[in-house]
Amino acid sequence: MSLRSLFHWSYIFPVLSLVYYLLGITDDSPLLAALGGVFLISSVLGAVHHAEVVAHKVGEPFGTIILAIAITVLEVGLIVSLMIAGGKETDTLARDTVFAAIMLILNGIMGACLLVGGIKFKEQFFARTSGNMALISLVAIVVMTLILPNYTTTESSATFSTAQLIFFSVACLVIYSTFLMVQTVRHRNYFLPENDDEPHADPPSTTTSIVSLIFLIICLGVVVFLAKALSPKIEEMVHSVGAPKSLVGVIIAAVVLLPEGMAAIKAARRNQFQTSLNLALGSALASIGLTIPCVAVVCIVLDLPLVLGLDIKSMILLALSLYTVMLSLNRGKTNVLYGLVLLVNLFAYIFTVIVP
Repeated sequence: MSLRSLFHWSYIFPVLSLVYYLLGITDDSPLLAALGGVFLISSVLGAVHHAEVVAHKVGEPFGTIILAIAITVLEVGLIVSLMIAGGKETDTLARDTVFAAIMLILNGIMGACLLVGGIKFKEQFFARTSGNMALISLVAIVVMTLILPNYTTTESSATFSTAQLIFFSVACLVIYSTFLMVQTVRHRNYFLPENDDEPHADPPSTTTSIVSLIFLIICLGVVVFLAKALSPKIEEMVHSVGAPKSLVGVIIAAVVLLPEGMAAIKAARRNQFQTSLNLALGSALASIGLTIPCVAVVCIVLDLPLVLGLDIKSMILLALSLYTVMLSLNRGKTNVLYGLVLLVNLFAYIFTVIVP
């Protein structure tokens, strides 16, 4: 690894972000808070950049798994830090963030990939079985964690008892870990891209990969600490525009998923829709299959309230999104109409969050 490469933005900005946090200047002025937001986003982008370097070293489909897990660590860190800072007032934050992540992935990332790929190549092809496996796993976890809490009777509406929370957290982990085993071992060939029109760069050296792994950990820590420091400003901004509290979850999910979405869209532009599919659905599964158990552990240990059940409006939008994605992926090839419909679903979701 050359000395010149250490001056890449992905090494400089995490260090600057860490200095910014250690100086404790997040609350001094709106301008400095905005600068903190820039550092937060740059640290997220840096984390994913370094995850991509490590992923390139280990190859597919392990690469997309590393990216998905890195995104999940960011999401869990943001949720937990804000829940601890906010206490009982953030009992719906985990639900809102996970739901927002699922909606942004299914409608936003998938829709953009389908639209971009359809415009450039008319049709793109992928292994239909891989999409079916991911969607079956996703539907099961979504129903158990975001819909079932509304219909259990042990606790008040939309919440699980401790025993129920433990059971369904284990269920999420079982489903997700089995999906990973299928993706990486038993049916690995279903998730490998068949066509690739772009030349590949050589894998990074071992030294570069180790340095990127270290900076990946640094970036993840910086993001969590900065998010906690900036959380009052985020909530103040949402309140100032008269938007509901659930918009905080959308903002967190959007910041975390921004680099993942960029990577998926870039893959679609290279005619690698299978990679886009792996990134999108893998992130959706990791987002809910790992986030809910992690948040559940924190809430049980710290005795924090946790509301998981969605309201009727959200359940309708979720069902619409899942059904549309299933129909879009049931033929093994794409076109622009599927992407456009999914993006309209996304705008409908965001609009109803702001204007409930």
